[in-house]
Amino acid sequence: MPLPKPEFSKRIVVLLLSFVLLAQVAPLLVAQNLGGTPQVNKAVQGQTAAQPEGAFLNLVNWVGNVIAPVGAALCVVMAIVSYTNGRGVARWAIAGGGLLMISGLTRLIEFWIQQGQAGIQ
Repeated sequence: MPLPKPEFSKRIVVLLLSFVLLAQVAPLLVAQNLGGTPQVNKAVQGQTAAQPEGAFLNLVNWVGNVIAPVGAALCVVMAIVSYTNGRGVARWAIAGGGLLMISGLTRLIEFWIQQGQAGIQ
């Protein structure tokens, strides 16, 4: 059996990659819109975390509440290791501080949204 022509193989690869890209973007085109209503600490009403809106909310919460603090702790450990080896620690300290700021800002924004939902008392 003869081997396929390279030009034909490239077309198949481009076609498959286009299909994968379209499959990734298609859910965004038909996703539910929240409008002006912020949603915090829960998936969108009528949706689950398995759907785009709930998955995005969970991703943001996970980054702000888990990934950034753990990354900051790892930066502190690396600063200590760098210090014991006689290297500079500023880059690790700044990175750790930046990650803690990201975590704090996401928590602050979450708090502000919750207070805004309560209305005027």
